[in-house]
Amino acid sequence: MTDYRTTEPLSADGLEDALIGTGRQFTQELTVYSVEKVLEILVTRDGMSYEEAREFYEFNIVGAYVGPGTPVFVEDV
Repeated sequence: MTDYRTTEPLSADGLEDALIGTGRQFTQELTVYSVEKVLEILVTRDGMSYEEAREFYEFNIVGAYVGPGTPVFVEDV
């Protein structure tokens, strides 16, 4: 079978416990994280309030495009 991946999937340092799996977008494999688990980590590990964690997440995590292979963050339904 031919491997059509264009780049290696990137990971989010320090958020390993929020990793829920991998996903594919066309030929690109991407790491997938739970937003709720990310926020829980920021609250418990870093001592942020939920509002602070949400703001930090929006600006510094999901708002940080780092090129091909940038992780995907999934909101719970």
